[in-house]
Amino acid sequence: MLKGASGAPSPEGSTMAREECKALLDALNKTTACYHHLVLTVGGSADTQDLREELQKTRQKARELAMATGARLTVALRDRGLATEERAEFERLWVAFSGCLDLLEADMQRSLALGAAFPLHAPLRPLVRTGVAGGSSAVAARALSARSLRHEAEGDFDVADLPELEREVLQVSEMIDDMEMKVNVPRWTVQARQAAGAELLSGASAGASSAGGISVEERAGPCDPTKALAATVFSAVLLVAVALALCVAKLS
Repeated sequence: MLKGASGAPSPEGSTMAREECKALLDALNKTTACYHHLVLTVGGSADTQDLREELQKTRQKARELAMATGARLTVALRDRGLATEERAEFERLWVAFSGCLDLLEADMQRSLALGAAFPLHAPLRPLVRTGVAGGSSAVAARALSARSLRHEAEGDFDVADLPELEREVLQVSEMIDDMEMKVNVPRWTVQARQAAGAELLSGASAGASSAGGISVEERAGPCDPTKALAATVFSAVLLVAVALALCVAKLS
């Protein structure tokens, strides 16, 4: 982090560190979501050795991003000269990072349990037939920034990978404990900058056409009495028209 003449962190250095953490966190979030998607297919009809290899590569990429993100956030939050507003922003990033790690750890444990229950080449029981079919290479390739994945593992790759996966689960758990020891940021003390789901609403409004665009405040506000009355009158007229049509049909 860049520092000024007095030894305190400069605004430019703090901004660069924050943007770097945001970029790393965004990549970690996407990779974790990809891993979550892949884990859901373990034991299903789309489960193959290719999937198990993709799971390994994706979780390794997620762990690399997690270690890099955690190291940069730890350095920033342990800096006593950090401005209050900057510290609040780094704490929000820290909470989002902690959530990604929790999800990654849970999915790794789920992958370990499912991989042990459903070995590919010597199944103890039939695979679960979920009805899902097709490959998942494209999803993992997007998370790993590669066009395609090469599968060169041995035939018993899924069984041999289980001990390594178990060690990595313990490493992620230790990483979470180590983070909490180095930086004490209670999640309930961090305030969000926007309401829950605001990014989804903003994304939807950004994609809407200018002719039919409606602001979030207008959607969230109370209903216009004039519009409600017009809708009621229209519904009544529609019901009368339907009743008249039925009467004419019976008479004819």
